Amino acid sequence: MIILGIESSCDETAIAIIKNREVLAHLVLSQIDTHKAFGGVIPEVASRMHLEAIDGLIVQALAMANIGLADIDVFAATTGPGLAGGLLVGSLAAKTLSLVHNKPFVAVNHLQGHALMPTMNEDVQFPFLLLLVSGGHTQFLAVNGINDYKILGGTIDDAIGEAFDKSARLLGLPYPGGREIELLASRGDENKYKFPLPLIGQKNCNFSFSGLKTAVREVVIGKELNDKDKKDIAASLQHTIVKILLNRTKNAIESFEKDYGKLNAMVISGGVSANLKIRTELGDFLQNRNIRLVCPPINLCTDNGIMIAWAGYCRASAGLFNNLDFPIKVRWSLEELKQ
Repeated sequence: MIILGIESSCDETAIAIIKNREVLAHLVLSQIDTHKAFGGVIPEVASRMHLEAIDGLIVQALAMANIGLADIDVFAATTGPGLAGGLLVGSLAAKTLSLVHNKPFVAVNHLQGHALMPTMNEDVQFPFLLLLVSGGHTQFLAVNGINDYKILGGTIDDAIGEAFDKSARLLGLPYPGGREIELLASRGDENKYKFPLPLIGQKNCNFSFSGLKTAVREVVIGKELNDKDKKDIAASLQHTIVKILLNRTKNAIESFEKDYGKLNAMVISGGVSANLKIRTELGDFLQNRNIRLVCPPINLCTDNGIMIAWAGYCRASAGLFNNLDFPIKVRWSLEELKQ
């Protein structure tokens, strides 16, 4: 089965063509340089750039794969959650191609793309525990099947990626800030600042990062920071976030095993899963409990077309197709997929 997947939910226009598990083509046009000037994504600008780029990228991907549109078996696109304009551009492109070529259409939940991405090249059996960490989402989920998710806990305010990005902005670092924080942190003293650990004593799987962001602000505002100060703040922030993740992961494991039995594998996915400090610390934590950590390749942690094509493949293999009137959903919980 050959799948063409389109991702356009935020600030990357991405096209991928896969044949089963083989990647035939993958192109990503990032808008970071454009939005960097604004310190974040401007939705109207993003949707216009998706519209300008998508046709050319599809043509390039087909040439790279050395196939024509008639050879595509299924067209898949992100239809939510995300920015409305971008979702419309990508989903309408896939629906149009599906209609013209009389091929099935698959509406992909963006978070499902992240959730299933590590299973493309790793043998991960259901059910497994998922930690979804990105700029817009921070959640623990029990994944019982391709279309069966149960949220065990999530953030009650800011997502982890948002905490990284906003803290980076306070330090005068360019957008996106997560990678910049990680680079600075590698050269700083992680014990220099004692930032708060929100919800750390509560027996649940929820997160709160708003207070942590405020604590960074209190350290930064009104001070002339040198390079060493910024490195120490970044290291202390990252260290604190890792401690929070490990504490919450312990609770999530207990919650998972109460309902599903012994946990054998945990998947971490989403843009923040590219952070090597988080991967290493979480991997060591799980290894001590005989639990395997499964991560996507670093280059496939952020938004990309392969994860949408792969999710489309998984859904199509299970007969989960969608009508062409399927709407975009700016908000779309993974728990809704089973309904």
